[in-house]
Amino acid sequence: MRRIYFLVPNIAITHKIVEELQAEGIEERHIHILAKRDTPLEGLPEAGISIKTDFLPAVERGVALGGSTGLLAGLIGLRFAGFAIAGGPLLGIIMASATIGSLMGGLAGMNSGNSRLKQFEEAIEKGELLVLIDIPKDRIEAVRKLVIKHHPEAEFEGIEPILPPSY
Repeated sequence: MRRIYFLVPNIAITHKIVEELQAEGIEERHIHILAKRDTPLEGLPEAGISIKTDFLPAVERGVALGGSTGLLAGLIGLRFAGFAIAGGPLLGIIMASATIGSLMGGLAGMNSGNSRLKQFEEAIEKGELLVLIDIPKDRIEAVRKLVIKHHPEAEFEGIEPILPPSY
């Protein structure tokens, strides 16, 4: 799967593009619209928290940092208490540290915007809408043609790989 994104000048054109994408079989859950705060999307699929923020990357960093910290704490426990005493709790320490790290990282990530989308902030504040679509790699060209039909000036600002949906 790939995520493509592009700017659209207004909500009317965005509606036409989304309607045609859905007519082509792209489900609403694979279409994400990002607009200026308090802009009524009039039924368009709004981007979720995982797209608007750095929540997921921050959780991943938190797990890595928390797990590393837990491993270090466990090794220190092994050094001083010996394996017979500290070996059992070692896994618990690592798991607890990774969990706490992921929670703290996720909370920190929710408070910051998506760093990959920062380049679009100015255009969004001026009233443009950012459309993100998750599609198979082989459908990119067909979607590009569909978008250009409604918005000839559209430039695909990015194409990035995404993990397969887990739903």
